[in-house]
Amino acid sequence: MSVLEVSDLEVYYETESAPAQAVDGVSFSIEEGENLGIVGESGCGKTTLAKAIIGILPDEGYVNRGSIEFDGRDLTEMSEAERRRYKWEEISMIAQSAMNALDPVYTIHEQIVEAIETHRPGTGRTESNEIVAEMFDLVGLDPERADDYPHQFSGGMRQRAMIAMALALEPSLVLADEPTTALDVIMQDQILKRIGEIQSDINSSMMVITHDVSVVAETCDRVIVMYAGKIAEEGPVEEIFGNPYHPYTIGLKRAFPNIRQSDQDLLSIAGYPPELTDPPSGCRFAERCPIATDECRTVEPEAQQQGDLRTYCHYADEIDDGFRSRADDPETWEETEAARSTRSAAEVNN
Repeated sequence: MSVLEVSDLEVYYETESAPAQAVDGVSFSIEEGENLGIVGESGCGKTTLAKAIIGILPDEGYVNRGSIEFDGRDLTEMSEAERRRYKWEEISMIAQSAMNALDPVYTIHEQIVEAIETHRPGTGRTESNEIVAEMFDLVGLDPERADDYPHQFSGGMRQRAMIAMALALEPSLVLADEPTTALDVIMQDQILKRIGEIQSDINSSMMVITHDVSVVAETCDRVIVMYAGKIAEEGPVEEIFGNPYHPYTIGLKRAFPNIRQSDQDLLSIAGYPPELTDPPSGCRFAERCPIATDECRTVEPEAQQQGDLRTYCHYADEIDDGFRSRADDPETWEETEAARSTRSAAEVNN
């Protein structure tokens, strides 16, 4: 049973020059008890997607088209008052930066109690206090520290406090936006394990938003790889990181260290994502892709099914172990940069 159904979602940001298509035609679902990872470079639309779901887009952002169905209702068609009933109690969010998300002039206890009593008005102060103590214990914090202010907590403790707040009302869906940002690997491992334990207790689903593929590999069942506002590839975590078919996913995977191949050099994908106020008409990864053709630059690819993977690439059925092996060589990706430089010089000379 699906907890969330997103269909053809478009989210734009107004800019001085033209609207930027931050999320463009994205469709996916999250099943009950499932963890879905969203990965990709900065600016690919991950956080915008989460903010659109929970309904906290900034003033310049808006949903242009599409639907976000939760509990059988389209959240995009609700008034703010109606949508407020779902926030925190049914859908909550672990913010990217705990220090910025927590109010520095209120204690952690006051902020969690406010969230509880705002979104569940019938809750009395005694019950709220009990929930705070219980959640502090669940995330590995001393309940006696609940009356401290955010600045009195370490970074890891603040992140745990944000997790406690997000899970306090046992929501059906948790949106975790970079839940372990800036934490050391030991603290990251502890927090990820704690989130998993709490999820099991309350049977919630989670959408993990991150640029760190190792976090997704450890915590998620399924993965969506986003690039320039669109889905590049989607499928089970084992397939995405084992045998991907989209060149971007393959390049992204090679950009992270492999503990089993410590002597392998990391590579970077040459170039930059396209400008989203004027996106290209074809595949948005074409200018950085080592196998792109004229078709890629002019025709937007449709989804191709490769086993359990949904891949948006014209040549997905031609990707094999040979290409995956060549992708380990930085020169495979540098050729794209060289070709682009030659093209740019020719255009200038003309």
